[in-house]
Amino acid sequence: MNARPAVPQNAMLTCPAGEEADETFRELLRAELFDDSTVPQVSPRWSADDRMRTPPRNSPSHPATPQKNLFSYVSPRHQHLIGLSTPRKTPQRAHNLIPDPRLDTYSTTPISYTSQQMLLAPRRQHRMVAKVPIKVLDAPNLAEDFYLNLMDWGSSDVLAVGLGTGVFMYNAQNGKVAKLCTLDDDKVTSVSWIQKGTHLAVGTKKGLVQIWDAQKFKRLRTMTGHTARVGSLAWNAHILSTGSRDRSIMHRDVRAPDQWVKQLTGHKQEVCGLKWNCQDGQLASGSNDNAVLVWDKAMDQKPLWSFNEHIAAVKALAWSPHQRGLLASGGGTADRRIIFHDTVRGTVRNDIDTGSQVCNLMWSKNSNELVSTHGYIQNNLVVWKYPSMTRVASLTGHTYRVLYLAMSPDGTQVVTGAGDETLRFWEVFKPKQPIRLLGGSIDLPVIR
Repeated sequence: MNARPAVPQNAMLTCPAGEEADETFRELLRAELFDDSTVPQVSPRWSADDRMRTPPRNSPSHPATPQKNLFSYVSPRHQHLIGLSTPRKTPQRAHNLIPDPRLDTYSTTPISYTSQQMLLAPRRQHRMVAKVPIKVLDAPNLAEDFYLNLMDWGSSDVLAVGLGTGVFMYNAQNGKVAKLCTLDDDKVTSVSWIQKGTHLAVGTKKGLVQIWDAQKFKRLRTMTGHTARVGSLAWNAHILSTGSRDRSIMHRDVRAPDQWVKQLTGHKQEVCGLKWNCQDGQLASGSNDNAVLVWDKAMDQKPLWSFNEHIAAVKALAWSPHQRGLLASGGGTADRRIIFHDTVRGTVRNDIDTGSQVCNLMWSKNSNELVSTHGYIQNNLVVWKYPSMTRVASLTGHTYRVLYLAMSPDGTQVVTGAGDETLRFWEVFKPKQPIRLLGGSIDLPVIR
């Protein structure tokens, strides 16, 4: 992996403030030019002859010009000199009290009081997101395969990437690259770091699972059990779950000598997505059979919930760290949706059509937002605000499907990988903000 030229510090930023300004201008113009009774309505199905004729002045299609002396001001004392009617008495509030200074009669500007309040209202604070990556690395031989998971960012701030037959590590602190291993007559199909520590799990095309000590560059053990490639891995403390093209999921206790402790069979095609909810002890699995299954750690081989709303393969899975039992899943090219599941009640909350294949999903660690990567046809990276699902930013740069996604330990950066054989680092989320108390401060995540 080789670094490319650094991105200039004055990189372009994306922000929806321009759209808000346009909307404010439209509302202001509407309020100034038209009353509720004089808003022009489109006349349905005019004929050619109707368009040639000028409608009558009082017809609904030709509303009367509102009597609002726009862009000019004449004091009530001189209104009779230009033909404007003068009020018989000074406008007063109810019960003949002090005159209301908000009335147009006393205004020193042609803009109405309502429009003035609209202009003086405080602007919403928008978060600026860089439109270009902060760093780009070359990743030769990065496979262009939707069903694989070849990248993960560990708690020690080291990024692991599977390239062909080898596993490479990129230290994000010092920028150094090291090669962990090279497989003999085999290919890397998945990598995953343990939550805390330097142990890395590597899945292979032949169905093997290797456990490596990345700090010592030493292979600890090789586990068998699958009869086809292992495309998905997920850790829950010392339990490693592996999903394979043989349609099975295996739980492995890396402390025990056994190859696996439990086998789950529920999918009808390749298992390409696995994610643990460590707090609730639930495992979510996605497959090429379009199903999302939720397994309980304490139950036997039957899934706790089965969701079949997607109409394409499900690889993208993400558990919300901000709300208990909230699972997001993304569908492939024929589906294009992100669906939110309530695994406490076993129901679907809502969904959104993204317009392109959903390859990965990840929740922000510090705010109630999530990021998705996409393939056909947009090949982009999108940051969403939950639960409104408004787009915070849409980032482009890859020329192929953005198949791989990982997040930094502090939750501020994400790295994407694509079939164009590049890794791109993006600064998309804010860091965790400390809450200051009397006598000190504590770090708590900010949920917006």
